[in-house]
Amino acid sequence: MAKPESSRAPVALVLIAGVVGAFHVGKLPPALPLVREELGLGLVTAGWLVSLMQLAGAALALAGGAIADRVGQRRTMVAGLLLLALGGLAGAFAQGAAALLAARVVESCGLLMTVLPGPALLARMVPPARLRFTMGLWGAYMPAGMAAIMLFCAVALERIGWRVLWIGCAVLAALLALLVARGVRLPTQAAAAAVAARPVGRAATVRLARDVLTSPGPWLLAGCFGFYAAQWMSLFSFLPTLYREEGIGLSTAAVLTAGGVAVNAGGNVAAGWLLQRGATRGALIAIAASTMLVCGWVALGSGAPLPVRFAAVVAFSAVGGLIPGTLFATIPAFAPHPGAVSTTAGLVQQGSSIGQLGAPPLLAAVAASAGGWHLGWMVTGALACCDLLLAIAIARRDRLGRARSNHTGA
Repeated sequence: MAKPESSRAPVALVLIAGVVGAFHVGKLPPALPLVREELGLGLVTAGWLVSLMQLAGAALALAGGAIADRVGQRRTMVAGLLLLALGGLAGAFAQGAAALLAARVVESCGLLMTVLPGPALLARMVPPARLRFTMGLWGAYMPAGMAAIMLFCAVALERIGWRVLWIGCAVLAALLALLVARGVRLPTQAAAAAVAARPVGRAATVRLARDVLTSPGPWLLAGCFGFYAAQWMSLFSFLPTLYREEGIGLSTAAVLTAGGVAVNAGGNVAAGWLLQRGATRGALIAIAASTMLVCGWVALGSGAPLPVRFAAVVAFSAVGGLIPGTLFATIPAFAPHPGAVSTTAGLVQQGSSIGQLGAPPLLAAVAASAGGWHLGWMVTGALACCDLLLAIAIARRDRLGRARSNHTGA
């Protein structure tokens, strides 16, 4: 078997693929004021433009995970990156809202196919001693990619325009597809195990999906990720718009939003580090959900001065990042068997996508009807309470799992 050091370059490519996928999500919030102005979009339509990036994940993630387990994770990731490139180019030349919305649907399929294979690839390339930490890194792909593209937008968006930004992201996705196709190879024993675990035939794929759907662990992870992602994405998608409405310049709004997004990556990495050192999943999720509950109110509903509200946004994102980092590290443990890791990741991604699909339009509708953002905390707060309940259920499942393990050992 290849030494762990030899797998670092392929591991890096997989992590970067997730980041590039996140570029296609993060490019929209700072560009949204320009897109709305050029295409004449209302606030609720803009909310759907944000959320449609998650349409494929909401509808197809479980099936996509099963297909990835069947046809191979690397091939699926390459196809996803190429779809991101295609959708990005189509959006760059869109002349109306309908065409841009359709392009976002194509990008959503590409994002789904890019990120679903990530946990399974990493699980087969990374030694067990480093796996939880590496999964924490993988959990940071979304905030890391979004923050990077938002910082770029703060410097260049007003100069190059949103259409050139779309083209640039598409070119990056196409280049990375080539690199992943040529550079990601599993160590010999891991590749043999992947082939052995791969289902054969349509009936086997159906059984794989059934195994995941009838196991409670994946459902707990999917629900938890959905409630978390709904509140995080809805807040950060409209943060540049909120700041612009307060008279803050486009570049400054993009920098503030990017800063809030970037610290989320630290929470993801910290989750892997804490889990590696014995922290419990339920405790990390409960701490994060409680913090998001309080900080969501301060950021949107308190009427506090801007520096205080921005500090709450930073805490909301940084501590909230413990949730995805914990969940990604838990996928291999909560999958019903090793051959169902991508399928389990698919269900978890589906939960996340459903949350992100519905929450931005809901938050936009609440803001539009209230004439401001001051009631938005009720949306994020309700979602945080749901995560608190799921933290209790995940902790209970962990206790039962440890009790069975101790009983079997005895």
